[in-house]
Amino acid sequence: MPKQVHVKYLALVSFLVISTTSLAQQNDIIKEKWHWGNKLKQDTAAGYVQVVKVDNVLYISGAVSTEVTPEGITQVYRALEQSLQSFGVGFQNVVKENLYTTDMEAMKKYNNARKAFYKKDFPAATWIQVQRLYMPDAKLEVELVAHLPGR
Repeated sequence: MPKQVHVKYLALVSFLVISTTSLAQQNDIIKEKWHWGNKLKQDTAAGYVQVVKVDNVLYISGAVSTEVTPEGITQVYRALEQSLQSFGVGFQNVVKENLYTTDMEAMKKYNNARKAFYKKDFPAATWIQVQRLYMPDAKLEVELVAHLPGR
C-alpha cells in the first residue's frame, strides 16, 4: 500500500474510533432519582426506585393499596401525587397510566375516586386484572409516566 494511502487509511480509522467513542459517551443517560425520603434514593432490598427522571420524563413505580375501595384508591393516588410533587409537577403532567388490580369490577365501580385526581384531563391508560401483585395482600397497583414542561 502506498504511503499516502496508508496515512489516509490510518486517519480514517482514527476518525472512526474517535467518533464512535464520542457517540458512546453522548448516549449515556443522566438519571435523577427520588425514593420516599431515602438517602440512597432507591430501595436496595427489592431493587427499585420510586421515581426516575430522564431528560424531561418521570417514570413512577407503582403505588399500592390492600383494598379496592374509594379510600384505597385515594391512598394510591395520594402516594402517586407525592411522587409527582417530588419533581414539582402534578397529575396534569401525567401522559400514561398503567393500573393493575385483582378486582377489576370493584375498580370500575369506584373509578370516580381515581378520576378526581385528573380533573377531567385524563392520560392514556391501560387497566389489567391480575391474579396477584408483588405484595401478597395488595389488590391495586398504579404506575405513571409524566412529562415535565419545557425542560
